[in-house]
Amino acid sequence: MANYETCRQCGHKLEGDDIAIYRKLVLRCADEFLCIDCLAEYLGVSRAAIEAKIRYYRESGTCLLFR
Repeated sequence: MANYETCRQCGHKLEGDDIAIYRKLVLRCADEFLCIDCLAEYLGVSRAAIEAKIRYYRESGTCLLFR
């Protein structure tokens, strides 16, 4: 069953950016997600790096996930 409300690892409430960046970087058709902190840990990068990617995609206007 799909879970669009909470992080599958820590249970944190998900926001739109959490879902969008997970779909962009991990699996486009995902129906379970990681919050930004857990995603950063999973990918071995900093939270700031994930937030920078979110800003980039939003400002570029080319990614439908961030419109």
